[in-house]
Amino acid sequence: MADTYLTFQKFNDAGLAQQIAERLKQNGINYLIENNQKFFDPSFANNTIDPDIIIKLRSEDFVKAHQALNEYYQKHLENVEEDYYLFTFTNDELREIITKPDEWGHFDYQLANKILRDRGKEIPAEEAAFLKTQRIKKLAQPEKEGSYWIYVGYFSAIFGGLFGIFIGWALAYLKKTLPNGERVFAYNENERKHGMTMLFISIFSLMFWIIFRTGMLSS
Repeated sequence: MADTYLTFQKFNDAGLAQQIAERLKQNGINYLIENNQKFFDPSFANNTIDPDIIIKLRSEDFVKAHQALNEYYQKHLENVEEDYYLFTFTNDELREIITKPDEWGHFDYQLANKILRDRGKEIPAEEAAFLKTQRIKKLAQPEKEGSYWIYVGYFSAIFGGLFGIFIGWALAYLKKTLPNGERVFAYNENERKHGMTMLFISIFSLMFWIIFRTGMLSS
């Protein structure tokens, strides 16, 4: 069975993505790069907002990759420009980075640690490890979709089918990838049950409307 590669990081900058990929390669970590950049955007909206270059890894390599990149950036903290924006952060703002490394990236995470250390506010290794564990637990919590999309999904399931199939599948089977490579369902058990019911109704409804419209056209 072929290895499954999951999204590890997303980038706007192809050069930065390639640089990260080289670090992974040097540490014996296999990867895939997907480049979804558009060479021409007919809307003229420019693609720089949404990351569209993706590095994918096997789930079992996520922890090793994070460790390799953290060790790499630790060696390059002395050469940071004095006007780098993190130097203006308060201690509380820097601690916020430590609690959410998945949002800030490896470099900012390591630099935040260094700045706090230089200020005499270093976070002990045990506490940092605890914060990472708590962050994983928080990210693993199911999303709260709310009743609006459930109502929309059921409505679509009964009166059209296609949109209901999309919403039903997402609620029932959509998963998210955690920073440690673990995959968990995106929604809670109750919403997943709604999704499976919605999916069944949508398929039945779609078949009904196809047969009904075909009969109307042939009569």
